[in-house]
Amino acid sequence: MTFESLGLIDPLLRMLATVGYTEPTPIQQQAIPPILQGRDVLAAAQTGTGKTAGFAIPLLQRLASGGERAAPGMVRCLVLTPTRELAEQVFESFRSYGRNIPMRAYVAYGGVPIDTQIAKLRKGLDVLVATPGRLLDLMGQGEVQFDQLQAVVLDEADRMLDLGFANDLEQILLALPDEKQTLLFSATFPEVIRDLAQVLLNDPVTIQASPRNRAAATVRQWAITTDKRRKAPLLLHLLRKNDWPQVLVFVKTRKGADALVGQLQEHGFKADAIHGDKAQHARLRALERFKAGHVQLLVATDVAARGLDIDALPLVVNFDLPTVAEDYVHRIGRTGRAGMEGEALSLVCADEVEPLRAIEKLTKQVLPRTEVAGYEAEHRVPDTAPAAKPSGKPVKKDAPAKGKQASKPNVDPDQPLSADPRFRTDLDGGFPAATATQRKAPAAKAGPGGKPARGGFHAAQTGRARNPGYGPAAGGAAPKGAVVVTGGRGAKAVAKSAAKATARTSGKRPKR
Repeated sequence: MTFESLGLIDPLLRMLATVGYTEPTPIQQQAIPPILQGRDVLAAAQTGTGKTAGFAIPLLQRLASGGERAAPGMVRCLVLTPTRELAEQVFESFRSYGRNIPMRAYVAYGGVPIDTQIAKLRKGLDVLVATPGRLLDLMGQGEVQFDQLQAVVLDEADRMLDLGFANDLEQILLALPDEKQTLLFSATFPEVIRDLAQVLLNDPVTIQASPRNRAAATVRQWAITTDKRRKAPLLLHLLRKNDWPQVLVFVKTRKGADALVGQLQEHGFKADAIHGDKAQHARLRALERFKAGHVQLLVATDVAARGLDIDALPLVVNFDLPTVAEDYVHRIGRTGRAGMEGEALSLVCADEVEPLRAIEKLTKQVLPRTEVAGYEAEHRVPDTAPAAKPSGKPVKKDAPAKGKQASKPNVDPDQPLSADPRFRTDLDGGFPAATATQRKAPAAKAGPGGKPARGGFHAAQTGRARNPGYGPAAGGAAPKGAVVVTGGRGAKAVAKSAAKATARTSGKRPKR
């Protein structure tokens, strides 16, 4: 298939030839035609597969086809992203793809002065790429209007909810006109996003360009087990031994990022950090130095997991495992991009067995494990592989002799779990087929103009477990007898009723 066969106009075809795009990727093949037709789209594609071009190119054509220009203060196309880095990346993509089309585009996010953004908006913008918080600031000051809005894109909507932007998104979406094209694009789609799509999208085209919640097949994933206190010395040992030219290292906290950079610099390595406490200009400078090869190691928190576009990055190291399993997919998606090979190494300690189990459940594979001599874990990381399924035939077992214990099966500690034929590592994901019993989002009460009233947006999020220790969101099961409160209106009353019912069956009075 060629870009010409997708019905793109000549200015866009000339641009694609200039940047060296010869044929569309799978997500582009499936997304461009329905977007050109004005359809709503729900699309999932792994990072690095051309997802941004999949929505930017057809939207540019639709904006150019009408001959209309944005009036002062107006926005014709709005793209929402969770992080500043991703906003910059998407904005640069629109500028690059639209070089042959007369249009005005700009990016708005926090951490930088708002005056320049206001000045651009007052001239009118065909495309505005923004983070939710800064967009609300602009709306609150009356500097942006949506009367001319034709399309809105939620890029990485799941991450926006994870970062706590649910209220911001609700306010923004309720301020948009009813008649518009809505696109939801992401590398992963948890159930909360599919519920959200039922509220926001009108008869959408659903696209699954790659297996659901799976990393690129070109990324080799493996883990080294060790103790938490030995992670930094182990990383230094690996850097010296392997002479890695460039490494992106992910940590859990901002303080941890700065501490690790300090240790790396003390041992002679060129390292820098990128996280939410740093000013935007400092974050951009660190990223540019890393891309240019002036910095060997870039230590980042998850704020950067979905906004870093680095060509030919060979290795990603998870110094800490993420608390949200979906973030693992996005982290390692920084390598193995555009069909190139890459490696993703995770340093895992005993405290991280639950995040590890959630990651393996999400990706439907067991990470091969190894140890490095001198850095072995004193506190063993428990096995996370599922037990072998029974064959279905009853097996007669000899009872152990009285007073003796049954012997344990032999397990080779040096054999990776993925090599065991009992453990399937090639399971495909994908959207399950809709059924009559599929859970639907509660119907939202109609507000002015037929829009969902406040609270209707959040109705799509019910069922998301608040307790990170277990439940579907954490990839684990609730302890027997536990009361799981998933949030939403009346959650406290539900918990109290459940406690009373348990007390009645046990003969004990509930505490008040």
